[in-house]
Amino acid sequence: MTYDESIIEKNDPVLVTGAGGFVGLRLVADLIQRGFRDIRCFVRPTSGIEKLESLAAGRQDSVLQIIKGNLLSKQDCADAVREVKVIYHLAAGTGQKSIPDAFMNSVVTTRNLVEAALEEGCLRRFVNVSSFAVYSNINVSKRGLLDESCPVEPHPEQLTDAYCYAKLKQDELVEEYAKNRGLRHVIVRPGSIFGPGKTQITGRVGIDTFGVFLHIGGGNRIPFTHVDNCADAIALAGLVDGVEGEVFNVVDDDLPTSRDFLRLYKRQVRSFRSFYVPHAVSYVFCKLWEEYSTWSHGQLPPVLNSH
Repeated sequence: MTYDESIIEKNDPVLVTGAGGFVGLRLVADLIQRGFRDIRCFVRPTSGIEKLESLAAGRQDSVLQIIKGNLLSKQDCADAVREVKVIYHLAAGTGQKSIPDAFMNSVVTTRNLVEAALEEGCLRRFVNVSSFAVYSNINVSKRGLLDESCPVEPHPEQLTDAYCYAKLKQDELVEEYAKNRGLRHVIVRPGSIFGPGKTQITGRVGIDTFGVFLHIGGGNRIPFTHVDNCADAIALAGLVDGVEGEVFNVVDDDLPTSRDFLRLYKRQVRSFRSFYVPHAVSYVFCKLWEEYSTWSHGQLPPVLNSH
């Protein structure tokens, strides 16, 4: 993308929440490479900032401002969005086990940030980074394509997955602000993000909760996106003109099946024992896991569910 196609100037302030995270760090690096000179990196008070500080080292043309704060604080939000033209909202309650905690750390925080930005009155675009987890696969055929036209989960109130519930509500909140308050926004939904620094195998392939890796993905293609590709797509979502209100899924080309990925992972990363669980068996297993999680009030987190 050339400079002339951007909806903002290179000196305009840009805010990245969750800037110290796996994708956030790559997004900040991407914006620096694009020549943006006023990048505000919002991180939690307990977050390490060494990697962020190193990104701007030796670059005299970029100003990287690291802001430690809490998005549950309306004052922290107001301070962070002052004169900001584009907000990349990556911060989310990814480690929350209960729905109330996830709602507070993903939805309430988003509301505070949007309210502050609208009050400031400078915002050109709000990029809400969501997830593939919000989609429903109930009416998607076994070999069907999951794209932006597919429906999201129709009954989030019935979900036991706190992360999925919070992301659905976060997307709904952003769209309500767009409808009622004129929020100029784009929603980005990455698939399974991989790359250097991330060693955990996505649950779309399998799970090793019991000490033995259960391979449940079979021949399904995994919607992978490399972290650098994902960061680039998110950056463009905040800069390209004419995409207001759009939803973009982010996946790479030539996606491997779960079976192919697991074979390559064992060959190139580390070898371990795994057992393939057929789809019918895995569905029953996930359903039982989901029901037990509900019955136990979250003592066993709903890592796997029938959705």
